[in-house]
Amino acid sequence: MRKRRTILLIAVSALLLMLVSSTVWDRHREQRQQAAPQRPGVKLHDVESEGIILPYGENRTGQFMQVNNIERGHYLKTKLDNQDEVTHFHHNERDTSHYYDHEAAVQFKEKPSGEQLDKLTKDISGWIVKQDGLTFLFRSTTMETPEMLAYFQKNDLVEFAEPHYILMQNDMGPVGNMPNDQLYLEKYQWNLPAIGTEDGWGISRGDEDIIIAVIDTGVDLDHPDLKNRLVDGYNVITGSDDPDDDNGHGTHVAGIIASETNNHQGTAGVTWYNKIMPVKAMGAKGYGTTFDIAKGIVWAVDNGADVINLSLGNYQESNILERAVRYAYDHDVVMVSAAGNDNSRQPSYPAAYPEVLSVSAISYDGNLAEFSNYGDYINVTAPGVYIPSTYFQNQYAQLSGTSMAAPHVAGLAGLVKSANPELGSREIMNIIQDTAIDVGKSGKDIQFGNGLIDVNKALTQAVETDKSKKRTVRDRLWFLR
Repeated sequence: MRKRRTILLIAVSALLLMLVSSTVWDRHREQRQQAAPQRPGVKLHDVESEGIILPYGENRTGQFMQVNNIERGHYLKTKLDNQDEVTHFHHNERDTSHYYDHEAAVQFKEKPSGEQLDKLTKDISGWIVKQDGLTFLFRSTTMETPEMLAYFQKNDLVEFAEPHYILMQNDMGPVGNMPNDQLYLEKYQWNLPAIGTEDGWGISRGDEDIIIAVIDTGVDLDHPDLKNRLVDGYNVITGSDDPDDDNGHGTHVAGIIASETNNHQGTAGVTWYNKIMPVKAMGAKGYGTTFDIAKGIVWAVDNGADVINLSLGNYQESNILERAVRYAYDHDVVMVSAAGNDNSRQPSYPAAYPEVLSVSAISYDGNLAEFSNYGDYINVTAPGVYIPSTYFQNQYAQLSGTSMAAPHVAGLAGLVKSANPELGSREIMNIIQDTAIDVGKSGKDIQFGNGLIDVNKALTQAVETDKSKKRTVRDRLWFLR
């Protein structure tokens, strides 16, 4: 198991984040209900900077020995998953139970005779491990547990037979819809509560069949918080199936959308179950060409992407890029793009294309981020300042930029599609805009567009739209009653 790599890059930013994070949590719950007051923002010296690579798991109490029971329980489950003679099965995508292989607990209706027990042990090539009344624990040298259960359940003397389950001390799972990821619990991730994720997760946490493509610098394919969330991707630059990240930007974007949530480590993603399709169209220096990016869009569409995140842009329109955008739109794929980081009103592309959801960045103080572009083409806003997420080389980093705001919206689009797969791309785009919380000037404005995205409201409307459609179909079939 690789050690978590934690490097402090800018001490001042780390201190600032610790001070801000303690007050930001409650503030953003209020901001979701009303427009945020206009307060002076924190001046950023980097338009899109990796303020810190987050310190991980340090002892903050000083006086008491820290025993992380949650982490210890998770470690134990991992050890059991890889231990000989222990088997586990899945109740759902997240929850598992463990039992000892080659063993079966058998409850008899009445006490079997010595001869009957001898036959049973001979048939299974095993022995009796222990006994308590009419309950016997058998172990076999040749039979797997399912085979043992089938054998015993055919015997008229047996009331029931079941695996020899392993029970562990209860660790603390998610409280309500709060995930147990370390940096989420430690309140570094102000961005997710600010957009109503916890309430929204009560409606939908995503669907692994709904795929979100990240067209970027690639994704760290071995990152512990991402490796289980990926489908096959593509490297446009080399023409290969190896979209590994050599810059960090794409990994950070992917983590905001789908960092493995509720796994006791790292960060939580907007979606718990949607998959990421990594498409590398930008190189190690963090830029790419319209040809490669357009090719990446088409490849993603042809290979099953439902949503595409484009945390990139240029101020010059491109016929090649526009054709790719229209191709995706015509194939009912939702596209989300960052507005840009130059504090400019100049339209940026692909964000300014009408087929794309354009996203500006809001800060934790309710103001437009100092670096964020703005203009009539802005559709919605999302958190874009001091956003913790996954980073390449198995790290976690805090970045700022509209590149960080856009994946919040892409993740929401994936959740909406998961909640109601019948919705088309334009319907999903409309729901995200219609349910946004009005911030800044009343009504649609050039800074925040229709407002700050709200996961809970968007998913509520998506489900209600589904119910409304079903009612309409039912009403049309009244003559069949």
